[in-house]
Amino acid sequence: MPLERSHTGILGGGLSGLTVAAHLEHDCEVLEADSRPGGHCMSVVEQGLTFDAGGPHIVFSRNADTLAFMLSLLDGNLGRGRRNNKIFYNGRYVKYPFENGLFDLAPQDRFECLRDYISNTHRAPANFKDWMYHTFGTAITEKYLLPYNEKIWKVPAEQMSLDWVEGRIPRPPLEDVIKAAVGVETEGYQHQLFFYYPERGGIQSLPDSMAKRVRRLTTNFCVRSVRRTGDGWAVSDGDREYRYRRLVSTLPINEMAHRFEGVPDHIKACGDSLRFNSLITITIGLASDLLPDYSAIYVPSPELPFHRLSFPAVFSRQNAPQGKSLIQAEITCMPGEGMWRSDDSDILKRVVEGLRAMDLIHPEEICYAKVIRTKYGYVVQDFTYRKHLAELKSYFERQGVALCGRNAQFEYINMDQCIESAQKTAARLNEAARETMAEELCPQ
Repeated sequence: MPLERSHTGILGGGLSGLTVAAHLEHDCEVLEADSRPGGHCMSVVEQGLTFDAGGPHIVFSRNADTLAFMLSLLDGNLGRGRRNNKIFYNGRYVKYPFENGLFDLAPQDRFECLRDYISNTHRAPANFKDWMYHTFGTAITEKYLLPYNEKIWKVPAEQMSLDWVEGRIPRPPLEDVIKAAVGVETEGYQHQLFFYYPERGGIQSLPDSMAKRVRRLTTNFCVRSVRRTGDGWAVSDGDREYRYRRLVSTLPINEMAHRFEGVPDHIKACGDSLRFNSLITITIGLASDLLPDYSAIYVPSPELPFHRLSFPAVFSRQNAPQGKSLIQAEITCMPGEGMWRSDDSDILKRVVEGLRAMDLIHPEEICYAKVIRTKYGYVVQDFTYRKHLAELKSYFERQGVALCGRNAQFEYINMDQCIESAQKTAARLNEAARETMAEELCPQ
């Protein structure tokens, strides 16, 4: 028997869905498939160790209001850190971003990077690969940017469009590159230079705090089907069916096309064409605290399986007991292929071998290990992506479904952008609800 639950149903209890619910003025319900909310912002607390399940999530934002709101959610449970990222290149730990760490390179590498940046004659870009050459020159592109990006995206860079690049990868000033090459300290990506992170509980603390503002949250409800009713929507997990007048979805938009009834085949095909990479995070606990104080290490080398390493106890000393430490490796892979199909034990073995090769760990010190798989890691923006995504979004918007969040919008956005998008979504729904109420009270 269908059950009327709330005015608005919100599919997905990650940070975006919770933020929408927390900002709605009318009654709503969040439906979450997992046993707890959080989505990509879930953290693991085991054996006295704390780490983020989907890789590190630090708190920063170019938007001062958004940053202030995120910090208010943590209510004093936060520490402030300064980025200390490195790039592992030819056995050297080079300051991040690469163009600000040229002095850490061997003299010949340093010279080539500076020469090619100054005397860059590459053509105007038509794809992501062209853009790297055009923006940074041959040496920086071939030594770091190209191998790193093809390692993380798992597609040739010339198959990727330029839509996502501008604003995300800033062009460094010539003066800064010259200073870096001669050993004068410079900093790139300054909006990330300082960051915040919860002292206790990992990044899960952020959605947990938001969840306290949500009136109704139902967990262990995996949305199997959604269908139109006369005046709203019916949402089912196969056993239960709930009804709502309005609907917000944070589910992956490509999966929505198959879970919503009546979606035309050409719209489903648009969803099926969208490309993404899955993510494997491998977290290793060590019975020593001798790891370097780096926040992260980027690893372009194709011989090593992971593209990035991070150090959770650097974000908060509370993430590991005294005398212990944590290192986390991230590996991207095509969904259902390659490393994704490997046994956890095989993945762990390869990661440990890679960490040994970098002289970061001694296997006898390992006291904990966990492998976690995240189906939706990174959106791959190829040349059909924007067109097909627009068709999908247009279809669901015509049906009256509000799309919000990294997966529903199918965009490469950070936590702060998810919150901003969710706040705007809630504002639109609040306005629509007020207009509906006014019409009901004062009919024409």
